[in-house]
Amino acid sequence: MKSAERSSMLAQPLHRPSLGRAAAYLGLFVLGVVVGIAGALVQSGWFPGGLLLALAGEAGLCLGGARAAGSRGGAVAPAGGWMIAVILLTASRPEGDFVFAAESGSYLFLLGGMAVAVICATLAQGRQPDGDAVRLGK
Repeated sequence: MKSAERSSMLAQPLHRPSLGRAAAYLGLFVLGVVVGIAGALVQSGWFPGGLLLALAGEAGLCLGGARAAGSRGGAVAPAGGWMIAVILLTASRPEGDFVFAAESGSYLFLLGGMAVAVICATLAQGRQPDGDAVRLGK
């Protein structure tokens, strides 16, 4: 067996991302922003069902993005869009308007959404090597 065949994926050089993959990650990021805004509006309207619906929507988008992209980046892109949208919505405006009230449901949405994003990015499958040479015992 050649030493190049035995090298791990970590030792291999990074490949340039294709334009299609970059567009897919950008699309997932934008979908994360949309899900964050929709979840912020729904979570307080139908408490506790709206909160569960908003968190399930984020989890579905992150896991679906990871599966579609075939990498953890597919879960991180919508999670990043979700977090940016939600953080921008927490700021109050000069007119006194705000999206999140100071109640337990809002805090559960913010902290639970961040926990869901981390869990989905952790559970998403990373790249797996191909071929018989990578199987144990062969």
